[in-house]
Amino acid sequence: MDTIGLIGGMSFESSAVYYRLVNEMVRARKGGLASAELILHSVNFEAIVALQKAGDWDMAARRLADVALRLQVGGAGCVLICTNTMHLIADEVAAKISVPLIHIIDETAKSLHAAGRKRPLLLATRYTMEHGFYAERMKGLGIDIMVPDAADRTTVHDIIFNELCAGRVHDSSREKLIDIIDRAVDNGADSIILGCTEICLILDPNRLPLPGFDTTAIHARAAVEFALGAEEEVEEEAA
Repeated sequence: MDTIGLIGGMSFESSAVYYRLVNEMVRARKGGLASAELILHSVNFEAIVALQKAGDWDMAARRLADVALRLQVGGAGCVLICTNTMHLIADEVAAKISVPLIHIIDETAKSLHAAGRKRPLLLATRYTMEHGFYAERMKGLGIDIMVPDAADRTTVHDIIFNELCAGRVHDSSREKLIDIIDRAVDNGADSIILGCTEICLILDPNRLPLPGFDTTAIHARAAVEFALGAEEEVEEEAA
């Protein structure tokens, strides 16, 4: 089993979900008391948020690249940035390490393609919805995403940062998100991307008006597939 390297803490609420999902998936695959070989480096989210607000993505890239390299030196066979927003600088981080960086957008696009969905609504932070990196990479992978209008983007962003990242889940906010999804249905969306790793705390992807794609679960599953892939190939050859 390869060791999975997680860059977490953005926020730690979703990092805890990653840790649980990865271990549950390994146990489901291997049985018994099996759990994942992983290294989690959790950063101070307050410092990362300050860089986001300042638009200092170069410094953010250097910070996460340093963490990724530490994970590699510590034995990680792959690295995950456990947040959608910071994939804005994923290419810079990947360039600093020699092990694979498992990209959350690429893995989400694979899941959308497998389900035959091409016009998803993206619910995420303002940075992810507005900066362009997410839409551009998705378009290059054959997916044409939709985003909410400006007022609704503010609503989603504020729910993420002011509530979910602080460990608060409110029914009233869930209702606001469902209203946004209902409007997207009317505008031709064929699916929903839970494009922030905290949104799974408030929305169940299986209980939405359209098929939901939880990027946290998709990303965790890709890590487990990578970590167990080589081991299971060897087991098959031995059999």
